[in-house]
Amino acid sequence: MHRENSASPTVRLRPGEAGHATTSAGRPRIAALDVVRGFALCGILLANVQPISATGAFIEPSGPGGSEAAWLGLLVEQRFFPIFSLLFGVGFSLLLDSAAARAARPRVVLLRRLLALLVLGVAHFVLLWHGDILSTYAVIGLLVLLPSTWLPRLAVAALAPAFVAVSLLVGGDRFALIAGLFLLGSALVRYGVIDRLEQSARVPATLGLVLAAAAAPVLWLQTRFDSADRGFGISLAGAGLLIAGVYVCALLVVLRTPLRPVLRAVFAPLGRMALTNYLSATVLVLAAGRALDGPPHTWPAPAVPLIAGVVLAVQWAWSTLWLRRYRQGPLEWLWRWATWAHRPPLRRPPLRRE
Repeated sequence: MHRENSASPTVRLRPGEAGHATTSAGRPRIAALDVVRGFALCGILLANVQPISATGAFIEPSGPGGSEAAWLGLLVEQRFFPIFSLLFGVGFSLLLDSAAARAARPRVVLLRRLLALLVLGVAHFVLLWHGDILSTYAVIGLLVLLPSTWLPRLAVAALAPAFVAVSLLVGGDRFALIAGLFLLGSALVRYGVIDRLEQSARVPATLGLVLAAAAAPVLWLQTRFDSADRGFGISLAGAGLLIAGVYVCALLVVLRTPLRPVLRAVFAPLGRMALTNYLSATVLVLAAGRALDGPPHTWPAPAVPLIAGVVLAVQWAWSTLWLRRYRQGPLEWLWRWATWAHRPPLRRPPLRRE
């Protein structure tokens, strides 16, 4: 069975899950991916508030040495973009599956998608913030992810950890790390893991415990290094991967409990409009930063979570209301238009009354 992904991937529903649980093509969604994406978006914003507010210019994340920055360094910095990178690879392969069934030249569809993302990323970089990640995703997608579609799945699965290992060996290089996570996400789709994502809580629970045990000594090492040391970059990246895995596994486990509706209500609207929310967050954070005195590193400790909380609350309300009437976010819709080279429907059809 072919699956379709525009801004977010799709699969079957659990019994009793109603509401806006289909893609713009009318196919059921993978609710867990929307939740994980929304959760990752929250963490990325929390990590980016200070860099964005530094007059819109990119600054490197600070080390976790100071008391105020310690919790950010241990729990937030570089803990969420690996999740986003993995999901990008997942969505790319799901789109290839769909394009292969609908288009004579499916890789041209993927090429248009990456080029459109590159345009958005460059505009974001030039006009708003030099820390943009979308242009990086587009370039790595063009250089690594698109060519990997000609490779057998075993080769993709083998290249993924190779890129991650290279990243760690050279001190936490972000480009190699993103490439490895892209390929890992693609391999998970091609081996059918994504289709079985919500079938059991035992596997993610076990994997989460293993990752947490592995993360503990790496986190300890991170606190031992000065931020200027090469070892700090390696331990930060390694801990980021492990903690990101723990977060994802924890979410998958909780999604198998009665808290599932709560997680979906809180995170899924943000995740379904991730592109729109990622870009609009820059504008909102820049506006909020202007209201505070002094450079971001001099702000009081509550400032960062407060700004992030307000921005996310606004985006959650906006996303929830928007998705009641429209199939996907405005930028997701434009991205889909550029991907398929024809205008897709945006407004939801009116409900029929008996």
